[in-house]
Amino acid sequence: MKILRFAVSLPEDLLETFDKIIAKKNYPSRSEAVRDLIRAHFIEQEWSEGNKEVIGTISIVYDHDTRELLDKLMDFQHHHHGFIISSTHIHLDNHNCLEVIIVKGKGKDIKNIADKLISIRGVKHGKLSTTSTGKELS
Repeated sequence: MKILRFAVSLPEDLLETFDKIIAKKNYPSRSEAVRDLIRAHFIEQEWSEGNKEVIGTISIVYDHDTRELLDKLMDFQHHHHGFIISSTHIHLDNHNCLEVIIVKGKGKDIKNIADKLISIRGVKHGKLSTTSTGKELS
């Protein structure tokens, strides 16, 4: 892969803020930080288009004592098995559980699945974390 150089002009205060952030995150250089920002924008674009294959994780926290919730969660996951790659179940305490579900598919489908899963009665909190398959990233 050929690496090209280009110049960017920024106001001084913006560059100072950027330098503080990249130092906190231990980036070895501004170039690597800029590459990550560009990649993040590309991933955001993949998701917003909705028709590209993407990867995500759906994390949900729920009370396992909620009536019929475990059956609903299991049925939902079996119904969407074509999108679900894996799931991990963790007991947080006597009542609360965390489930992390790894999903792959078109962005619009994954968002729909996450919304439906998170809105099931008894789920206390849920979040979809998005990323890329990496196929279109350098």
